[in-house]
Amino acid sequence: MSKQKIRIKLRSFDHKVIDEAAKLIIDTAVRTGAIIAGPIPLPMEIHKITVNKSTFVHKNARDQYEIRTHKRLIDIRESTSKTIESLSNLALPAGVDIEIKMITTEKTEK
Repeated sequence: MSKQKIRIKLRSFDHKVIDEAAKLIIDTAVRTGAIIAGPIPLPMEIHKITVNKSTFVHKNARDQYEIRTHKRLIDIRESTSKTIESLSNLALPAGVDIEIKMITTEKTEK
């Protein structure tokens, strides 16, 4: 017996936008009768960049910048064809990267 699960990973630079997108996905899936786990906040990636202020002299004068990438994970455990159709027609806010995977697990009966 095999079960099918949909795993959705969201990434964004703005935490407000990613939370809005996660809420939109969850509301859509719940309306169609799916069972959901999430949104689970994953650890934030922080990418730091150090740049010299001057091009030639003044080596000690530097600026530091960072890019923070927020991530969320949503698992849809039991979905219907209506759930998949409504998720594919969903319009997410700009600035959100979405990755969708179908995971099939097989159960062995004893």
